[in-house]
Amino acid sequence: MQESPTSTRELYDRHVIPTYGRFDLRLARGRGCEVWDEDGKRYLDFGAGIAVTSIGHAHPRVVRVLQEQVATLVHTSNLYFTRPQAVLAERLTRLVGAGGKVFFCNSGAEANEALYKLARKFGNEGSGEPKIQNSKFKMQNSAVPRIGIITMLGGFHGRTLAGISATGQEKVKKGFEPMVEGFRHVPFNDIAALTAAVDVPGTVAVLTEPVQGESGIHPASAEFLRTARRLCDERDLLLMFDEVQCGLGRTGEWCGWKSIAPEVMPDAVSWAKGIAGGFPLGAIWVNEREVTLKDGTKKKLCDLLGPGTHGTTFGGTPLVCAGANEVLAVIEEEGMLGNARTIGTHALTVLRAIASPLIHEVRGLGLMLGIELAADFAQRAKVPDGKAPALFLVEKLHEAGLLTIPSGTHAIRWLPALNVQRSDIDEAAAILARVLATL
Repeated sequence: MQESPTSTRELYDRHVIPTYGRFDLRLARGRGCEVWDEDGKRYLDFGAGIAVTSIGHAHPRVVRVLQEQVATLVHTSNLYFTRPQAVLAERLTRLVGAGGKVFFCNSGAEANEALYKLARKFGNEGSGEPKIQNSKFKMQNSAVPRIGIITMLGGFHGRTLAGISATGQEKVKKGFEPMVEGFRHVPFNDIAALTAAVDVPGTVAVLTEPVQGESGIHPASAEFLRTARRLCDERDLLLMFDEVQCGLGRTGEWCGWKSIAPEVMPDAVSWAKGIAGGFPLGAIWVNEREVTLKDGTKKKLCDLLGPGTHGTTFGGTPLVCAGANEVLAVIEEEGMLGNARTIGTHALTVLRAIASPLIHEVRGLGLMLGIELAADFAQRAKVPDGKAPALFLVEKLHEAGLLTIPSGTHAIRWLPALNVQRSDIDEAAAILARVLATL
């Protein structure tokens, strides 16, 4: 019998499917904005589990609430009513600032799947009667099934089959063809391209991230979001926002789009990541506005997905909803939205002050910060052949005690907890400056 492996890495190599190119770090514990590996080495955590641990690691209030809920009721299934889920749905609706209802699931990919199904349901059952006075458009639109969802190049919507079909990045699609039909991509922030795309017969919805995260932190323009809302209103389309990474405080507002165009109100929103501070939870909010059905009757949009149309076993358990309620309460009561705005501005200032020839651009919104590397970074820093500059730099920062997240080949992200302190930002910037200087 083969001897049992003793190290964490050996156990992974033998027993975990290698879907991730993992960094050679074995993390063991965390507190606030710091984590420690199995050897006791300390790191500043500016990845936060990819924008997940929104109030840091092991926040005492959340630890206490989860301990109490574990000892009370963990799971019942969604065949029954539980108070924590009801309270969380009410809280999320209040944070959006418009009437609607919430569906709970387990992840961002699942939340986006619910958006696709909402759009399909709307396309199949809605009247599809546009407000624009264009008889040709009306005739063309009524002649084909309405299943088309417009998404953005550079966007990311998860790794389900529909998620990679919706994602505007070819690298996630390779090897999984054919794609789920109905998705079309247009350039992000390109108003002319979006305007042309919505008039393609069969279009039913526009889906965009207010701030693209995976491609290196690119905010939408206010005019782009406003135009998307107007076009959807005129053509009886749904406007849906993927706020899995940018939502619930990350930009300094509860809703990421409100940091850009606060007057815009979408028809539906998806969340996950930071919603529960590390526990697996996703959700969508759907507007309560009335829609006209093909038979002439009216129904609230948030009631289109009725009994039997969608579901989940684990979504919205008492345990995870109790945790999420406390995470959002901590953000609100400890002033973390203001902190994200203030400290985010400070972070932009200190990062730009580094003024390294290896940095092309620093951009961000709140505590979503992107550092774009110079086009010739690989040559200047002598990056080994075949290795992306972003990965190379992230590994050097790990050695220096700073965790960051790569984005594509030439950008890294800072996504620290919303209660990160100015001293943490200064320490992280100093580490980055030192590492760049050595390169």
